[in-house]
Amino acid sequence: MWGAVGALAAAVGPGLGSILVDTLGWRWAFFINVPPAIWALIRARTQIPAERRTGRVANVDLIGVALLIVGMGALTAAVIAFGEHAASAQVGWLSAALGVVCILLFVFWANFQEEPALDLSLFANRTYSAVNLATLAFGIAFTMMFFGFFFFMTGIWKYSLPMAGVAVTPGPLLVIPVAMLSGRAAARVGHRPFLIGGSLLVAAGGVWQAIVPGVEPSYVLHWLPSQLVTGIGVGMALPSFSGAAVASLGPSRFGVGSAVNQALRQFGSVVGVALTVVIAGGNHFDLTRFQTLAQTYAGFAVLAALLCLPVKTRPGP
Repeated sequence: MWGAVGALAAAVGPGLGSILVDTLGWRWAFFINVPPAIWALIRARTQIPAERRTGRVANVDLIGVALLIVGMGALTAAVIAFGEHAASAQVGWLSAALGVVCILLFVFWANFQEEPALDLSLFANRTYSAVNLATLAFGIAFTMMFFGFFFFMTGIWKYSLPMAGVAVTPGPLLVIPVAMLSGRAAARVGHRPFLIGGSLLVAAGGVWQAIVPGVEPSYVLHWLPSQLVTGIGVGMALPSFSGAAVASLGPSRFGVGSAVNQALRQFGSVVGVALTVVIAGGNHFDLTRFQTLAQTYAGFAVLAALLCLPVKTRPGP
């Protein structure tokens, strides 16, 4: 259900967002987040039972959070710096070094904290570690695929932004039924077949997009098939990542286990955006750059499939 609802949002979001940006300006892509955030706060306050909200408040590991923010931010900045031009290479190396140092400092810090920002003991579980590494790789692939679509539609086929928003809709809409069906099936047979199969379908969509579409628009013949394939793949894989991440944890660790998984997926999205910007090349975007972009996200999707091989969540008899 979580995957299906997310897919519905992904289907509605680009169309609505592109219309807002095209008519009211890019700032409205951020303003639109405020009303649902306020609604969520009110609903959480009024609907979550009081006994769920009045327990012991955990200490916030502010130093750990700061180290993670700086470390991941620096690593992302390094990706962008390396891709710009030779003069940025020094900045890239400095950013990469800062990022690695901050991550290592966090690992050292977390080992001495009772309630660290990220509980590293979760990764002692082999399945949990594999799922989260795969989630990171899939997050990169998914974001590159999504942003690459808009770069291609507006930059190569010269679609307007609202038209591109409508054209992206079939894939996410297909995710909704697939996510619900695959989620139920994964509960019976385990998550690994859906994680690997879904990731490979996303990779196949990337290969198609790298080979078939040309500079002449042909949406139904040259683009829609890849939309349908990747929609099925995302519907199989995305909810299964969330389910597999907590399937091997005890109930008391569902919350933190799921939170870490979502955080890594978001970090994968950040890296995916950075790589897309580097490969797209700003105002120099052309068909060759898009093909490189599609090949790259297909590679990350294959990596996600390989990382899922050790996953074992098949229910016992």
